[in-house]
Order: sequence, then C-alpha cells, then structure tokens
Amino acid sequence: MEEMKPPPGARPALYWEPMDKGRVRCRLCPFNCVLSECKTGICAGKTNVGGILYAVNYAFTTSINLDPMEKKPLYHFYPGSSILSIGPNGCNMACDFCQNYYISQQSAPTERLMPEEAAALAVSYGSVGLAYTYAEPLIWYEYVLDTSKEVRKAGLKNVLVTNGMINPEPMMELLPYTDAMNIDIKSMDPAFYRKVCHGMLEPVLETVKLTFARTHVEITNLVIPGFNDSDEMFHQLTDFLADLSPYIPLHFSRYHPDYKLHAPPTPLDTLLRAARIASEKLKYVYIGNVHTDTHNQTKCPFCGKIVIERGGFSVYRVSLTKGKCNFCGGDTGVIM
Repeated sequence: MEEMKPPPGARPALYWEPMDKGRVRCRLCPFNCVLSECKTGICAGKTNVGGILYAVNYAFTTSINLDPMEKKPLYHFYPGSSILSIGPNGCNMACDFCQNYYISQQSAPTERLMPEEAAALAVSYGSVGLAYTYAEPLIWYEYVLDTSKEVRKAGLKNVLVTNGMINPEPMMELLPYTDAMNIDIKSMDPAFYRKVCHGMLEPVLETVKLTFARTHVEITNLVIPGFNDSDEMFHQLTDFLADLSPYIPLHFSRYHPDYKLHAPPTPLDTLLRAARIASEKLKYVYIGNVHTDTHNQTKCPFCGKIVIERGGFSVYRVSLTKGKCNFCGGDTGVIM
C-alpha cells in the first residue's frame, strides 16, 4: 500500500493530538474537529495525512493588496496609514451573510507567499505592517505565527482581522506578535451564532476578554435587519464592552444582501440608533459601509473636539501628538 503524503507546501499543524484508529483531533478552534485519515476540517485548512495533522493552507494566499488601515476597520491604530493585506482560503464559520464567501466558503485561486517574502513585500510597499484578513486568518495559524515573527524582525506591525473563534492556548502564543486586532462580534445571541453563522458566541467573547488588555483591539458588529438589530442586542454588546473598557472602539457596519441571506440592506436610521445606544457608555462609536461621515470622526473623549477627521477610508487631518489631543492634552489611546 502506497504511503500517503501531504500535499506540496503543507506543514505539520501545531495544535492537535493523535487518537485511535489513525484519527486526530485539531485543537486550534472550539470545534476541535476529529478527523479520520484523509479528512479535512471544516475550516478547509487542516487535513489528516497518515495520522498527522497538516496545515495544507500554509503560505497560500487568495489576495495581496495595499489597503487603508481604516478599511480593516482600525481607526485608532496608525490612522491614515496603509497596510499590506493578505488572506487564506477558508473559514471556521459559515455565515449565511458572508460578504467574502467566494474565498471563505469556496475553493479560490491562491498563490504562494512564504513568510520571509511577505515581510519583504510589506517593507517594499512602505507598509506599516501586514494584515491577515479577508477570510478567517486564524485558520492559517501556523503561517500567521511564522510570518508575524518575520514581520516583527523587519520592524513592522501585525494586524489580525478575525472572527475571534480560537482556543485560548494558541491565541496566547500568537498574542506577543500581534499589534492590533479587529474582532467581529456578530451578535450577542448564541442562537444567532449557531443558526446563522454556524459558529459559537462564547469563545468569541472569551477571545475579546483575553486580548483587549494585551494588544490593541477594536470591535465590529455587522447590523442585519430582523436578525441582530434590536435595542436589546445593542445594549448587551455595549454593556459587555463597557465592562471591559469604555475606550474599546466599536464599529457598527452596514449589511447588504449577499451569499445565502437576502434581508434588505441596513437602514441608516438603524445604525444611528445603535450608535446612540452604544455612545451612552462607550467613548468611541463609529458607523461604516455608509455614505455619511456623521459617525466617522474621532473625537477627544475629554474636550469633544475632532482629533481625526475622515472621509470614507481617507484621513484628512490628525490633531494628535503621540496619541494625545492637541487641544486639551488628553490621552486618547490612539496608537501612532
């Protein structure tokens, strides 16, 4: 019988354990997939080959783009800068409303970009660092960890744009090399996560709790009419974040119909209502994916003056010095 071999470019996975009958258990995310030989996990990134779990997605990226930092969205991390952005093929959730489903839920064309090459490319572009984004970067764990170390060696920053559904141990190993995260809290309703996202809420909240005091964290909530747009949901999300820190930036993002979900686009009034509720307890609340800059500006929480003026993804003026307001001297927490 011919010995099975991993596909070209695959690397042994880091978080897994052997089981009986040649099976393995992946321990990267809360699904803890148990895989028989030749089977691949729900994320499409891990495969059991001969009783060893391999990262078959290692170094294969679907995209290489230079994006505004505001597009991540990260409004309090090097505002106005550009960051080289890459992403894997796959995800450990299967959201019915996924707006990148063609790379997260389907097999997409990729190209190989080794960690050293990614870091060198970021330097050549004059990027502030490297963002792991587009689909779910944490299913790319082995590659993200290796690449993050190379990016740090080059004196640049690492950014994760993630759904946050990862087990604590691998997250803690990656955190020392992570400079900023945007974590997507899709709803405060566990049933929404199960039925609409095919994921789990509690591990996401645990990731936020684990990371917010150890690296720069901002939160995104995609608001979907009829699903997660009630006052109760907005209050629960606000209370959760305010209990951690009222200075965590929160981005309410407009939904549009895509993939399997055909609810109507989010009305602007709904986003404004969400922002009003969240602003009762949070210092920084933003609205995205809409043609208005009403809630796009960063105001000093101490004097109320605009310290970062934006239009779309562009930054027009920054009135901060090392994160401190030029008008009153208050420390805004913005990283520059």
